[in-house]
Amino acid sequence: MYFVMALLLFAIASFIWERIPPDLTAITVFGVLLFTAMLTKSTELPTLQGLLDVFSNPAPITIAGMFIVSAALERTGAIDLMTTNLRRFIRLPHRVFLFIMIIGVAAVSAFVNNTPVVIVLMPVVLSLSRDMGVAASKLLIPLSYASIFGGTCTLLGTSTNLLASGILRDSGYEPIGMFELSAVGLPILFFGAIYLVLFGHRLIPVRETLTSILSEEERKEFITEAFLRADSDLAGQKASESPIFKGRGIRLIEIVRHGVAVKGDPLQAILQAGDRLVLACRPSGVAEAHSLKDITLSSNHAGGLETIATDEGALVEGVVGPLATIAGKTLGEINFRQRFRMVVVAVHRKGENQRERLDSLRLQPGDTLLMMGSTKAIESLANSDEVIILDRPRVPARSVRAKMPIALATSIGIVALASLKIVPIVAVVALGVAILLLSGCMKPKEAYASVEWSILMIIFGMLALGLAMNSTGASLLIAESLTNLVRSVAPAHLQAVIMLALLYLITSIFTEFLSNNAAVALMVPIALGIAVTLGVDPRPFVVGCCIASSASFATPIGYQTNTYVYGVGGYRFTDFTRVGLPLNLICMTVTIFVVPIFWKF
Repeated sequence: MYFVMALLLFAIASFIWERIPPDLTAITVFGVLLFTAMLTKSTELPTLQGLLDVFSNPAPITIAGMFIVSAALERTGAIDLMTTNLRRFIRLPHRVFLFIMIIGVAAVSAFVNNTPVVIVLMPVVLSLSRDMGVAASKLLIPLSYASIFGGTCTLLGTSTNLLASGILRDSGYEPIGMFELSAVGLPILFFGAIYLVLFGHRLIPVRETLTSILSEEERKEFITEAFLRADSDLAGQKASESPIFKGRGIRLIEIVRHGVAVKGDPLQAILQAGDRLVLACRPSGVAEAHSLKDITLSSNHAGGLETIATDEGALVEGVVGPLATIAGKTLGEINFRQRFRMVVVAVHRKGENQRERLDSLRLQPGDTLLMMGSTKAIESLANSDEVIILDRPRVPARSVRAKMPIALATSIGIVALASLKIVPIVAVVALGVAILLLSGCMKPKEAYASVEWSILMIIFGMLALGLAMNSTGASLLIAESLTNLVRSVAPAHLQAVIMLALLYLITSIFTEFLSNNAAVALMVPIALGIAVTLGVDPRPFVVGCCIASSASFATPIGYQTNTYVYGVGGYRFTDFTRVGLPLNLICMTVTIFVVPIFWKF
C-alpha cells in the first residue's frame, strides 16, 4: 500500500512540476506498476493481466471515438454553422451578444469535444471583435468558459464524464446517462452566463494581442531575395557582423547555398560569395538594398536564375494545434522557415512573449506564434493541421463540406442511441466512426491523427494507478481518513453534504494543476470508497467529481481550452484567477445545492 501511495505522490508532483510531460508520467506509473507486479508477484497489487485489462476499458475507447466524431464535425464545417448566426448579433449591445455567444457555444460543446469548438471559433471571435470594436481579450475567456459549461451538461460533453461513467460501470454501478448530468450542468450554465455578463466581463482586462508588440512601422515589411556578389568583402564574415543588417531596415531571414537552405540561425552563418539571401525589408530598406555594393537584388541579377519578384510580407498570429506534428520540436529541428516559408518573429507562452533564441525553443500545443510571410505562404499554412491561423477561419474544401449532412446525422444518431441505452455507448460510437470513415467524411489517416493519444495515455496510466489503489486498500484508507475528519466536525445529517463539498474542493484543486482526466481517474475511486465508508449511494459523489474536474476556470493550465485562449488573448496568469475563481465558487455552490436534490445519498 505504501508503495502505491508513494507512486500516487510521485504522479501528483510530476503533474504539477511539469518538467515531465503528463502522458510520460502516466506511462511511467503504468510501467512501474507492471514491472513491480511481475517481479514481486505481490498478492496486494493487481495481477499482470489485471493491469493489462485497462486497455480493454470501454471508456478510453469511447473517448478516442468521440475525438474522431468531433474532428469530422470540424473538418466538414458543421461547427461553423453557428458562425453566421453569431454575426447576426454583433450590432446588439456587448452584454447581449456575450450572453448569446455563451449559450450558443455551450450548446455545441455539450455534444462535441470542447477543444475543436474553441479552435474553430477563435478566428471567428477575433474577427467579430474587430467588427464590434471590442478587444478580443473581452471575448476569448468567455469563449473558453462557455465550452466548459457545455461540457458539464451531457455525458459526451467532455472526456472526464465518459471516464467517470466507465469507472462506475467497472465498479458494478449503473453508468451515467446521456442527459443525467444536465440537472446540475444547466444551472451551472445559467448562473455562469449571468455572472460573466453582469460581473465577469468587467473583471476581464483589455489585453494586447501578440501582433501589438511590434510597432506599425515594423509591420510593413517586404520579402525579397538578393545574392552576395563574388567580389563582396563580406564573404568569409559572420552575417551578424555585416553592416548590411545593422540599422538599415533590412533583416536576414534565410541563406540558401547551392540550392539548400543553411540550417540554424542565419545571422550566425559565415557568408559565402553567391549565397542567396532572403531579406525582410521596410519600405526604406528596399531602396537601401538597391544601392548596396555587396549584394544584388534578384530582380537585377543576371546569370539565368529565375527572377523572383518582391512580395509584401504580412504579419499573422497562429496557434500550435493539438494535433500538430511540430509540437515537441524546435523551430530549427523542423526547419520552419524552409518548410512553411514563414518567419517566426515571436512566441507567446504562459503569459510571456519570447523573441530571443527562437530556433532552440521547443514548441508546445497552445503556443501562439507571430509569423511573417507572403500571402501564398500564409494560405498554405492555414490549410495544414500544424498551426491555426487566427485571422482567417479555415474553410473546408467543397468535396468535404458536402459530407456535412452525414457527419451531423451520425453525431445525432450517436446521441439518440446512447440516450435510449439500446446498446452500450462504446458500440454506438464505434459504429458512428465506421460510418464517418466509409462515407468519406474523414480519411483513416485523419482519424488516427485526430485522436489525442497523450490524453489516452494519461487515462490508461491513471486507471492502472486507481486499480492498484483499490487492490492495496490505499483508496479506502484515504476515504476513511476523509470520512473520519468530516465525522469529527459535522453532525450525522450533514456529513454526506459536507463530504460532497470536500470532495468537490479537492477535485477542483487537482484539476486546476493536473490533467482533468487524471483528477477524475484518481478521485472517483476515492469517492466510491467514501460512499462505502458512509454507507450511502456513491452517485452524488461521482457527479460532484465530474463537475469539479470540468469546472476549471481559475488557471490557464487547468483546461486545454483555457491554454489556447491564454496565448491568443495576451492574458496574464492572474487574469484567469481574477475572473475564474468566483466562477469556481459559483459552480461549487450550485453543485452542492443541486446534487442532493436529484441524487439522493
